[in-house]
Amino acid sequence: MLRAVIVDDEPKAIQGLSWELSSFDNDIEIIETFTDAEKAIKYINKNNIDCLFLDIEMPTMGGFQLLEKLEDKDFAIIITTAYNEYAIKALKNQAIDYLLKPIDSDDLEDTIGRIRQHYKKKNNSEKVEKILSSFNKKFNRRKIRINTDGKLVFLSEDEILFVESDGNYSTIYTTGGNKKIVVTKKLKEINLLLPEEHFFRIHNSFIINLNKIKEFLKSDGYVVLENNHKIPVSRQRKSDFLEKF
Repeated sequence: MLRAVIVDDEPKAIQGLSWELSSFDNDIEIIETFTDAEKAIKYINKNNIDCLFLDIEMPTMGGFQLLEKLEDKDFAIIITTAYNEYAIKALKNQAIDYLLKPIDSDDLEDTIGRIRQHYKKKNNSEKVEKILSSFNKKFNRRKIRINTDGKLVFLSEDEILFVESDGNYSTIYTTGGNKKIVVTKKLKEINLLLPEEHFFRIHNSFIINLNKIKEFLKSDGYVVLENNHKIPVSRQRKSDFLEKF
């Protein structure tokens, strides 16, 4: 059973969507509804949900603004809107689908199917990661697993030059060329994947591979990595960084 939350400033819209979703009572349980965006944010940040039906056009706070304030978006996001122009932006904000108002029953059925598929893929991916993690521990492999674009990429420690934060995304820069890997994880999540003896979060926006440092420019507060990448050293982390050496 999927736990759903509906956020819409129009009570009638919530009532209508709730009625439509009642046709799928074996699949979805509506655990909360909100007309107030701030209350919705507080609830979602404190509770585990599986899917969010979110209106975009709301007077006090738009749907995309609400998404930016969520601490985690590890659930299916379905945008509801009367304006088709929001479709592309919705998908860029990690929404798995969008529904045009008034919501059509057939469209909603397709959306429910996408939600099911989303969690099926997610569960399969988690199972694969657990198997691979067990395998790597058993054989003492040092490969780092990165989940991106529906696939697992395996990198050795030596292949990673540095990682840069971009909000809810992170970009991994690799050695031996200009290859970049963009993942939908925050920098703190990437930091947990990397062995601390070789990697260091030198700035709020950067993690570096300590083995790839060529120079430390003390006066400028920068490190120079291989390929001549200059990465700033934050004042708060400078002393911890120097202790690493």
